[in-house]
Amino acid sequence: MPRYSVIVCEALDADALAWLAERCDVTKLDDAAALTPDLLARADGLVVRTYTRVDAALLARAPRLRCVARAGVGLDNIDVAACRARNVEVVHTPGANTDAVAEYVFALLLDALRPRTLLTRDLDQAAWSKARSAHVAPRELRACTIGIIGLGRVGSRVARIARGFAMPAIYNDLLDIPDDRRHGARPAALDHLLRTADIVTLHTDDRASNRNLIDAGKLALLRDDAVIINTSRGMVLPAAPLADFLRSRPRATAILDVHDPEPFGPDYPLLGLPNAKLSPHLAAATANAHANMSWVVRDLWRVLSGEKPENPAPRTA
Repeated sequence: MPRYSVIVCEALDADALAWLAERCDVTKLDDAAALTPDLLARADGLVVRTYTRVDAALLARAPRLRCVARAGVGLDNIDVAACRARNVEVVHTPGANTDAVAEYVFALLLDALRPRTLLTRDLDQAAWSKARSAHVAPRELRACTIGIIGLGRVGSRVARIARGFAMPAIYNDLLDIPDDRRHGARPAALDHLLRTADIVTLHTDDRASNRNLIDAGKLALLRDDAVIINTSRGMVLPAAPLADFLRSRPRATAILDVHDPEPFGPDYPLLGLPNAKLSPHLAAATANAHANMSWVVRDLWRVLSGEKPENPAPRTA
């Protein structure tokens, strides 16, 4: 069997990388900036994560390319149609980070709704009482209705966790979701969800129609003290109208793990707003999730070996 040439951009789990290196000639790069024309010209496979853009221009420089493997779920950075026009298969790892992202949503929620102080020294009675009174949570999770926009793998897991907290849950999705994936969440029109929910969490896919889904008009429907969380895609919730909303609703909170663009610059509209909590795309940042996503190399190898992949990109992507 021939030794295929594979370029790995960005980080990959060490075990998955070693497994691939036993079967292919692997070139490991730190980032896409190191993708030289010479490397692309001889590449049979390409493994990417979040920040390597695979488009028609890259494909034109890679005449031997047979497979692009996305070590992750979303395909925002890959022009799937352009790949398939060149007979380049695209594979990914749906479900690899479902648990990590869903638990991160609740980590963010608990940070927002249950402020706390960790003690590093002994306190006298006055300081002890002050520390206790400074962090009286305004509400408990079970008293909050959670609105889930997108009840796919992650959204469904969020609904399941919410049920464990005894939270009333409603959801909005384009599809008819089976009962066993709802976990007690009730379907709702998008506008009704935005008006009703105390907490709104976004779990949409990367289809073009989701760009600016929650625009200024939709934000205006939210409750004055709403918490909105985005761990899906930055383009769903544009920063400028969100900043305007947060300035006009000081009791509202936005918690964003994804942004458009990434990384953002000093002119990012949400910087400096006290009710905007920003994190650097950490929802899937667990060792387990990284390992699960890295094993996309198995599907890459299947394609290079002439077999059908287990997780090809959806035909609608």
